Amino acid sequence: MPIPVSPVYPPKPQPGDRIAVISPSSGLPGLLPLPYELGLGRLAKDFGLVPVEYPATRKMDSTPRERADDIHAAFADPTVRAVMASIGGDDQITVLPLLDRELIRAHPKPFFGFSDNTNLLAYLWNTGIVGYHGAGVMTELGRPGAMDPLTAESLRAALFTSGPYELRPAERFRDPGDDWADPAVFAAEPETRPGGGWSWHGPGRVVEGRSWGGNLEILSWLLMADREIRRDLSVYDGCVLVLETSEDLPSAEDVFRILRGMGERDLLRRFPALLMARPKAWSFTRPNSPEEAARYAREQREAVLRALAAYAPGTVAVFDVDFGHTDPQLVIPYGGLIRVDGAARRISVTY
Repeated sequence: MPIPVSPVYPPKPQPGDRIAVISPSSGLPGLLPLPYELGLGRLAKDFGLVPVEYPATRKMDSTPRERADDIHAAFADPTVRAVMASIGGDDQITVLPLLDRELIRAHPKPFFGFSDNTNLLAYLWNTGIVGYHGAGVMTELGRPGAMDPLTAESLRAALFTSGPYELRPAERFRDPGDDWADPAVFAAEPETRPGGGWSWHGPGRVVEGRSWGGNLEILSWLLMADREIRRDLSVYDGCVLVLETSEDLPSAEDVFRILRGMGERDLLRRFPALLMARPKAWSFTRPNSPEEAARYAREQREAVLRALAAYAPGTVAVFDVDFGHTDPQLVIPYGGLIRVDGAARRISVTY
């Protein structure tokens, strides 16, 4: 892997431009078209972009080569000005060895995705391109009722503007648990509950640096496979670590063990600030009550703080920032600048 340069922001699209919609992980648009079609419609109507699909976008069980070919085609097409993932999955790591780094480096574009798309975001970070953590077509754009205003505002700013953007806590949130096969689900506004604000820990100082991280489980796989994690860990010095957990609902002990592994690798201490997303605490296989969900979130926070105390005691940590698998979802520039003001309790990103 070539020595990375500091990631640079690719040119932004404008309303009327074409945006590639790809499925680098799972071809769920072909199995569950309702949220996908709704998301495509909102890209066109609400954001003024022209979605462009690729051969594997709606194909279940597509091969890693087919998905790599779609990524290459999307980045190489001069008429396409941005790229967005339809959804995540669990095997995008198998696509990474097939990617042409020089092709992508020669055609930098904003890429939007999260969860399993942490693979591609980390790849872009090492290629010298700022990506955008968040805003899947099926998840955020395909939300029942309407897009959450906080999500829509953040996505619009990330898509079309450049410069600082201040994040705000969600006043209300939800754990998505929609039956995407039921048309009636998409006609009603989903139920939400109070957000509760952010939780701050550590020294009250200001940290400003480029972001790195993503989904914690995916990062653990990258560490195991030794892919897209720099051998020279000094490249992460001063960066802001952003972490979120998935609908798999990893246990607090699993979260601690992953962070412990990062600590033992001498990685965790590199980050003077950590943004930890509000954890998803409900799934179809674990339909937690609100009380059980609150306990799950509290135990995860305690596990993270235990790891920080052991390996990065000087890190400023902020919990329940809305950029993970819950709704609404703020878009976080991946490799872009983040300012964490521990004294003023404010967070701003640079789109």
